[in-house]
Amino acid sequence: MNELMSKTEQSPDPLHSYEILDGQTGWLDWRNKPQEWRKYRFLLQSLILRDLKARYKNSVLGILWSMLHPLGLMLVFTVIFTVLSSDNSQRQYPVFILVGIIPWNFFSGAITSGTVSVLGNASLIKKVYFPRELLPVSSLLSNLVNFLFACAVLLAFLYAFDLGLTIYALWLPVILVAQLFFTVGLVFLFSAIAVFYRDILMILEVVMTAWFFVTPIIYPFEIFGDTATVLGFTFEPARLMRWMNPMASIIDGYRTVLWGNVGSNGPVSMDPIFFIRTLVTSLIVLVVGYAIFTRMEHLFGEKL
Repeated sequence: MNELMSKTEQSPDPLHSYEILDGQTGWLDWRNKPQEWRKYRFLLQSLILRDLKARYKNSVLGILWSMLHPLGLMLVFTVIFTVLSSDNSQRQYPVFILVGIIPWNFFSGAITSGTVSVLGNASLIKKVYFPRELLPVSSLLSNLVNFLFACAVLLAFLYAFDLGLTIYALWLPVILVAQLFFTVGLVFLFSAIAVFYRDILMILEVVMTAWFFVTPIIYPFEIFGDTATVLGFTFEPARLMRWMNPMASIIDGYRTVLWGNVGSNGPVSMDPIFFIRTLVTSLIVLVVGYAIFTRMEHLFGEKL
């Protein structure tokens, strides 16, 4: 018995080295979380690889679909908005679309898969203890891998259309960090709620479709004009969208530093004030989402 336990403790595969603990100890002391995550880092790697393999199982092109999918959407939107409509006013339209659609695909994919990450691992949760937050995080990171592959396509198009990477591309890491904070916060929130209320899965289908159209992916902010009036209330549409929709600010940030805006001849710098507001909003969403997740996680085994 002692020999078997020794071999288990030394096993490099975390899926074969479980530790049985009280399900509530994972959230009662958040200060021990970093050490616990480090202990289960190999499990996180296994979950990410499993998600990637499951996504492209029996697929001939495999992970190359992460590049072909945004290219297909770019082709469709380019044909509709420039060829069929005979509107060539938008310069370098394929790049314009890619800069918006690739970050959106990352966000949408992470939300969709992350929301069911706990539900889809019910058998594992009911058998052994491990940090439950690894499940939504693994969904996020597996979609991040696809995002990075898709960015290679975007980079090729930037140079093909004589845009390349400018000094403003240094904004990209901080924009990505803001998107990660915002996305993982929502994933924590939705995955926890889905355990108790499965209705959220149907609601999210509608919400994500509507969210796509209120985010400047296939159009620029400038099409709304400086002001608009609804029911006697005058406001600035672009500013209101940025305040109410963090993804609008994030997508617009990617587009600004890689493509530019309607009034520029190429990439320009972001407005630091807008970015700071978006980053603070993303941090708030992360803290609230994680707090709700950890508050509810000890009930997952009972509800699943």
